[in-house]
Amino acid sequence: MTKKRRAEEGVAGREWGTYSRLIQYAWEYKGRIGLGLLFGALCGGSSFGMLASLQGGLASGFGGTESFVNRIANSLHDLIPIARSSQFMATLLVLLALPVFAIFRGVGFFLSKYFIEWVGHRVVMNIRNDLFAHVQDLPLSFFTKTRTGELMSRTTADTQMVERGVSTVIGDAVREPFILIGAVAMLIKLDARLAGLSLLLFPICVIPVGLFGHKVRRYAKEGQAKLADLSSIQQETITGTRIVKAFGMEAAEKKRFAHYCAQVFRRQIGVTKAKASVLPIIEVIAMVGAVVVILYGRWSGMALNELVTFLGSMVLMYDPVKKLSRLHLGIQQSSAAADRIFEILDIELTITDRVDAVELSETIESVEFRNVSFSYEEEPVLREINFQVRTGECIAFVGSSGSGKTTLVSLLPRFFDVSSGGILVNGRDIREFTQASLRKQIGLVTQDTVLFNTTVAENIAYGSSQVDMEEVKSAARRAHAHDFIMEMPQGYETKIGERGIRLSGGQRQRLAIARAIRRNPPIMILDEATSALDTESERQVQAALDELMTNRTVFAIAHRLSTIVQADRIMVLDRGRIVEVGTHDELLERDGIYKYLYDLQFTV
Repeated sequence: MTKKRRAEEGVAGREWGTYSRLIQYAWEYKGRIGLGLLFGALCGGSSFGMLASLQGGLASGFGGTESFVNRIANSLHDLIPIARSSQFMATLLVLLALPVFAIFRGVGFFLSKYFIEWVGHRVVMNIRNDLFAHVQDLPLSFFTKTRTGELMSRTTADTQMVERGVSTVIGDAVREPFILIGAVAMLIKLDARLAGLSLLLFPICVIPVGLFGHKVRRYAKEGQAKLADLSSIQQETITGTRIVKAFGMEAAEKKRFAHYCAQVFRRQIGVTKAKASVLPIIEVIAMVGAVVVILYGRWSGMALNELVTFLGSMVLMYDPVKKLSRLHLGIQQSSAAADRIFEILDIELTITDRVDAVELSETIESVEFRNVSFSYEEEPVLREINFQVRTGECIAFVGSSGSGKTTLVSLLPRFFDVSSGGILVNGRDIREFTQASLRKQIGLVTQDTVLFNTTVAENIAYGSSQVDMEEVKSAARRAHAHDFIMEMPQGYETKIGERGIRLSGGQRQRLAIARAIRRNPPIMILDEATSALDTESERQVQAALDELMTNRTVFAIAHRLSTIVQADRIMVLDRGRIVEVGTHDELLERDGIYKYLYDLQFTV
C-alpha cells in the first residue's frame, strides 16, 4: 500500500470517526428517528401510489390498456347498471386518488422532517451544553492560551453547521430512499429492461461527489477558523472601544475586520463552488437518461401513458438521487465543524476531584505552602515557596510585575495545581477536598472587576441560589455601596449593563467587595482590591475590608503599599521566590527590595 493511499484512508477514517460521534448524540433519540423513518416510508409509498394513479388515469382518459381501471369500471357497471359511463367514473376515481396520495405524501414528508429536524436541533443543544460545561471545567491555563472569540465561534457557528449536517443528512437518509424505492418500483413495473438501463446512469453521480467532497471539508474547516478570527476581532474591538477611539484606530480596525471578512467569504465561496459543481453534472446525467427513455419508447412502441409515467418516475427519482448524492458533502461539511468542537471536548481536565475527595467543612485554622513550585508548561513561575498562615492573620504580597504574586494566590482555590510541593489546610493537602467545598471557603476580589448584566442585587448575591435582600443590603452597607445604589433608578433592581459598564470604576469595585462580604468566607483573597478606587472610596472600602478581615485569613496583593502597612506579615516576591518577609517597619529598616518599592511610591 502506497504512502499516499494510507494517508487517504487515514483521513477517511477520521472523517467517519468524527461523524460517528455526532450520530451517537443523535442516537439518544432513536425513538424520534424511528418515527421519522416510519413517516419517510409513508412518503415513499405515497409516491408510488401517485405514479400508479397517474398511469391508470392516463390509460383510461387518453387511450391504452389498464386492467386495474377496467376492473373498476366493470365493478361499477355491475353495481350501478344505470350508470351512463362506468369507464368515466372509474377514471375519475383513479384520478381522485392522486390528491389523496399527495396528502399522504405531504403528511409523511412533514412529520418525517419535523421529527428528524427536532433531533438535529436537540443534538446541537446537547453539544452546546456539553461544550459550555466542559469549558467551565477547564483550568485557567486553557483560557490564557485561547481567544474568547474563538470559543464563542465554536459554541455558536460551529454547532449551527453541525445542526444542518445532522438534521439534513439524517433526514435525507431516512426519507429519500423510500421515495427512490417507490419511483424505481414503478420503473421496473413499466419496463424492467429500460429501468435497468436508466439506473446504470445514476452510479455515475457518485464520481463528482467524491471529487468535490474533500474540497468541501477543507474549505469548510478553513472557513470556520476564519470565522472564529472574525469573532475574536469583533469581541476585542467592542470591549476595547474606548482605546480604539482614543487612539483613532477606527479606520484600521474596519480594515482589519474587512480583511478577515474577505477571507471568510473566499472559503465560503470555495464550499459553494464545490457543492454547486455537483448538481449540474447530475442534471446532465438525468437528461441523458430522459433522452434514452424517449428513444427507447419510440423504438419499442411503448404506450403514451406508460412513457409519460416512466418519465414522471424518473423525474420523481431525480430529487432523492440528487439529495442522497449530496449526503457525503453534508457529512464533510458538518464533520469539519465537529472537528473543531471535539478538539475542545477532547481537552483533558487537569484539575479534577479525586475519587476519594471529601467535603471541606471543618473550621479552618491554618494554611501552609510547603515547598511549592509552579510552572506554566516549561517556564518556572514559583520556586520553593514556604510559609504558614494562622486564622486571623493578614498576609500581603508585593513585588514587581511578573514576580508571581497573582499566580501564588491562584493556587489556593486550585485555579492551577502546584507543579511540586503542596498547599495544606489544617495539615491536609487541598487536593484531598472537593473543589466546590474548597472554593466555598474562599472569597475573591480582583483588580479586574467582573460583574454581570443583571441587577445589582443579583450581582451581590452571585454564588447563592436565592437572593436574600437583607443579606444583600447588609453587605452593600459594609462595602459603602448602599448609598449610591439607592440613587439608581430602580435601586437594587437596577440592571448595570455588561461588565457593569453603567457604573464608575469605584462603584464596580465596591459591588465586587460587597459580593465577597455577602459570601462571608473564612479566607479572603484580595488581588489589588482597591486599585480602581479614588482616594475617598479607597478610604471607605479599606475600612470595610478591615472589618471584614477580623478573624479571617487574608491574602492580599497590593501595588499601593499604603493599603498593606497594617498587614501582619508582608512577603516580597522576586522572580518567583520569597526574598523578604516581615512587617512594614521591619522591611523598611532592612533597606531591601521593599524599601526600594516604597521609596518609588512615596519619595518626591
